[in-house]
Formats: sequence, structure tokens, C-alpha cells
Amino acid sequence: MTDATLLTDGARPAVRLERHLPDPPPVVWQALTEREQLRSWFPCDVILDEGRWEVGATITFPFPPEVMDLTLNGEVLEVDEPNLLVFTWGEDTLRFALSPEQGGTRLVLVDELPPDSAARNAAGWENCLDRLVGLEPDPGVWQARFEHYTAAFEPAVGPQGRRPA
Repeated sequence: MTDATLLTDGARPAVRLERHLPDPPPVVWQALTEREQLRSWFPCDVILDEGRWEVGATITFPFPPEVMDLTLNGEVLEVDEPNLLVFTWGEDTLRFALSPEQGGTRLVLVDELPPDSAARNAAGWENCLDRLVGLEPDPGVWQARFEHYTAAFEPAVGPQGRRPA
């Protein structure tokens, strides 16, 4: 696990997470952009309008009904294959930056978000990125991570919201 860090120097707060993946950037790019691969690690389905990652494309993010009854909408903001992918995810802006590192890829995820969701999203992205690198998180790890990030982030951004029902 690589701890998320809280960024407070922008217009909105953000959480930053980083992982090293053994595959080169073009392979990791596929994991970020191909719907079937996204299903193995992203927290919801990703339905891209017209099926192409291009600036201005709309995205629908339906969550599985057994998780929650929620569908978010988004828009592709930047695409620089295989280096950078930026899109909105509901109220958040997600930025995935890829760079070659030690024969693999350094992935940096920055989630610009509402202040009260920093701990929840940091814990959630930890689990998602674990899945992306091939690890299955223990069932209780989300809560422990959430408590850790709540304690770390509350002094800077205020009270943290709870996990969605």
C-alpha cells in the first residue's frame, strides 16, 4: 500500500495516489480505457459515448445495484495516449498520469473532489488500485483505511463523510 496524500494547493482539494505496475504504459493504458478491463478494478461500470476516449466525449458510470443505486455522469477532458487521461466522474475530476519506470509504469492518480469525500475516496481508490495491480483487498481494509485518512485529512479539510449506504 502506498498512502494517499492530500493536496490542498489547488482550487479544490485532491487526493493523490501512486502505484508501480510491472507492465509498460501502453498496457496500463488499456486497463484504464478498455471497458472489460475497467470492470476488474474501477468501482463502477464505464460507458463511453461513441466508445472513443476523445475530449468532449460523455461518460456514464452506473454502479452495480447491489452496491448502490447511483449513476454518475462525466466528460473526457484530456487524452494523451498512453501518458495522460483526465475526465470528470460526478463532482470529481480524475487524472491518471502514466510514465515509464523501472521496466514498468508509474501510475499517479489525482482525484480532485469535494472536501468531505477525501477520506472516503482515498480509501476507495486504495482498494481499486490494489485490484489494478492484481491484489484482492481484505474485506475489512476499507474501513481501516477510511479511519486512517479521516484522522489525517480532517485537520486540513474538515469533517469527512461516511461510506455511501
